[in-house]
Order: sequence, then structure tokens, then C-alpha cells
Amino acid sequence: MAEKRAEVGIFGGSGFYSFLENIEEVHVETPYGPPSNKIAIGEISGKKVAFLPRHGSDHQYPPHMINYRANTWAMKSLGVGQIIGPCASGSLQPEIRPGSFVICDQFIDRTSGRKDTFYDGPIATHVSAADPYCAAMRAVAYETAKELDIPVVNGGTVVVIQGPRFSTRSESKWFSSMGWEVINMTQYPEAYLARELEMCYLNISLITDYDVGLEGMPDIPPVSHEEVIKVFNENNDKLRNLLFALVPKLPEVRDCSCYNALEGARF
Repeated sequence: MAEKRAEVGIFGGSGFYSFLENIEEVHVETPYGPPSNKIAIGEISGKKVAFLPRHGSDHQYPPHMINYRANTWAMKSLGVGQIIGPCASGSLQPEIRPGSFVICDQFIDRTSGRKDTFYDGPIATHVSAADPYCAAMRAVAYETAKELDIPVVNGGTVVVIQGPRFSTRSESKWFSSMGWEVINMTQYPEAYLARELEMCYLNISLITDYDVGLEGMPDIPPVSHEEVIKVFNENNDKLRNLLFALVPKLPEVRDCSCYNALEGARF
């Protein structure tokens, strides 16, 4: 791993790094191939932050083609200990409205074929994913969103689908009936890989749509890429304000269970 260059990492959409101060773009090589893009390193309130657009600078990588291992490894190699992973997501429940944020605490993996571990042997390594999102970061994020009057839900389960297609009506009905709140295409294995590298990970799901519509709400049309981008852009200022207020408040000392996730994980 390289010398410490940043404390906090952010995976997000293209353009966010233009708001950081004193930008330096760095190319990081990893054992798993190239990350999605060069990493932009800047400052927020004096704290070094590394930013990487998970889909690439031109949004050229669809969810199932992102090199999640390279992206998370690159962050770790720069010294990052805490990662924020904002993402556009659909709502599966009527009370979670487009434009609101959900600070997820659980995920359900419905992807297939993605490289989702750094530990292929020869040492068997089983890292717990019981609580995949950092509780300490989640608490700070929720309180900060409330202070900014951003509509926010504290806790929720995101079901991660393979993509790039959206769900069928039957799939979405099943997800909703299970009580899951959010649907997305990128949270797995990104969040879990961060845990394998003993980094804290925070998800902020920006709700852009109601998936394919919900039962009892027949006037809601199925989600489209155009609508997702429209709502995401309309709420980008809220997300940026939250991130800039949140980063300085993140714990300086990591006393959560994330930082020693490998203890007891190996035979």
C-alpha cells in the first residue's frame, strides 16, 4: 500500500470533484486492474478527500462491468479509512418518496458473476457481513441530514440487482412485499469489499423513482433512465451540501468494528 494521501473516500457521480479544493488527480495501479478513473484528491474543511466516479468519467461502465475490487483497493492504497458511497436508487415503499435520502443499514445481494472478494485463497477468510454499513458513520450522516432539513430515513435495506436492466413488475412486487425499502445496482459488492479491507463504509441512497410503480399507486409510471437522471440532478445540491457538512464531522478515531474486521475471520 502507498503512503497515506487521503482520509475519506467518496464513490459517486462525475463532476462532484469540481467542488473540492486544490485538486490533484492521481493514477493508481492495483493487482485487480485499473480503477474506473483517475482519483481526484482534494480537501473539505482541511480534511483530505479522495473522489472516484464509480461509473467512470464518461459514465462508460454499467453497474455489472464496474471493477469494484480495483476501486476499493485503490482507495485503501491511498490511506482511506472511511468511504462514503452515495448512489441513485429506487423506492420500494410508498412512504419513501423521490427526493428523499435513505441511510441504509442492510443490503440484499441479487447480483451474479461479480468479483466480490479479495480472498480467493490459499488462506480461507470469512469476513462477517452481519452489519455491512458503519454504524458510527450512519449516525453522523443522519444527524447532519436532519440539521440541513433534508428528508432522510434512518436505516433501510437496499436490494442490489444485477443490471443493467430494471426490474420486472413481478420482481419489484416481490421486493416490496419482503419489506425492503430501496433498490439499486451498485451497492454490492462495493460495500462488502470495503469491509474486507477494514474500511468503514456509509451508503446514502438518493431516491429518484418508485421502481416500476407500486401497488395501489397506478398513476406512477415504470422507472426510466431519463427520469432517474432528472431527479438525481435536481437533488445534487442537497447531496453536495450533505457531503460537505458530513465529512468534517466524521470520527477521527475509528472505534467501530469495521477497522478490525479480519480479526477471527481466518482459519
